[in-house]
Amino acid sequence: MDAVQAHPESVSVELSGCGAEDARTVFDALCASYASDRRAGETPREYHAVRPTVWLGTFDVADVHEGERGPVRLRRSVDADVQGGYWAVERVRATLDSLFAVRDLSTASGDQERELHVRLETR
Repeated sequence: MDAVQAHPESVSVELSGCGAEDARTVFDALCASYASDRRAGETPREYHAVRPTVWLGTFDVADVHEGERGPVRLRRSVDADVQGGYWAVERVRATLDSLFAVRDLSTASGDQERELHVRLETR
């Protein structure tokens, strides 16, 4: 059984085009809403000063943490690639819309999965 069938509510989120602090801010905001393989407050590490870094987190959108959340401040824009089942990706997109100004860059849809490429900015 592949990972998509085993965990249809999990979404992978890749962050790029940003510094470690902005990556932490986005992951913390998502961790406040969903269970994750990342810990809240965990600052992603940059391994190379010249090459771009991509950070990855997996979020279980079936396990929603309730609570009020307001807009989140970023130092710079962050590119995010969100991949998972249709319902799960839409749920993460709605959460991102509630926290950031979100600009669609591209989408790709398959039989069972959807990929969304967006740019996140402070509102």
